[in-house]
Amino acid sequence: MGSSRQTARLAVVFGLVAAGLSGCGARHTELECMERAMYFESNRSSRDGMVAVGSVVMNRVESGKYPRSVCGVVGQRGQFASGVMSKRMDLRSSPKIRDAARSVLRGERHPMIGNAQFFHTAGYSFPYNNMHYVLVTGGNAFYEKRKSEFVTQPVPPPSVEGMTGY
Repeated sequence: MGSSRQTARLAVVFGLVAAGLSGCGARHTELECMERAMYFESNRSSRDGMVAVGSVVMNRVESGKYPRSVCGVVGQRGQFASGVMSKRMDLRSSPKIRDAARSVLRGERHPMIGNAQFFHTAGYSFPYNNMHYVLVTGGNAFYEKRKSEFVTQPVPPPSVEGMTGY
């Protein structure tokens, strides 16, 4: 009896370790992770902003340079809002977020996002010469990192809204 309890405890411990290493954990589905990224990064400002954030997440998943799952990307340390995987969400905005998250997971991308894998709060500026901006929407500026000689849009363009459904 004692050894079966030990075996069960070890199985639980190994399961928790494996879940923690996956970036998603046993607590969140891919849909929930996408919702969390949209909720905490787009400030629920617009559908365009949520879809653009989701598009960046998917660009990272598909790049081969980041984890191969939505939860792995969103849960990656230092990449998204602090506490993105653990903070409480106000569920009043949940239906719009869930709709946008499902849509992105089914293949929708913001039509102007291109290959962008990065964004920051609109209005901030950085001294780097490798940021090629593709879009400003939902309070964020989205960009691709390029060699400086291939940057043709070194400053964020004007904000655009109304490009995605609703």
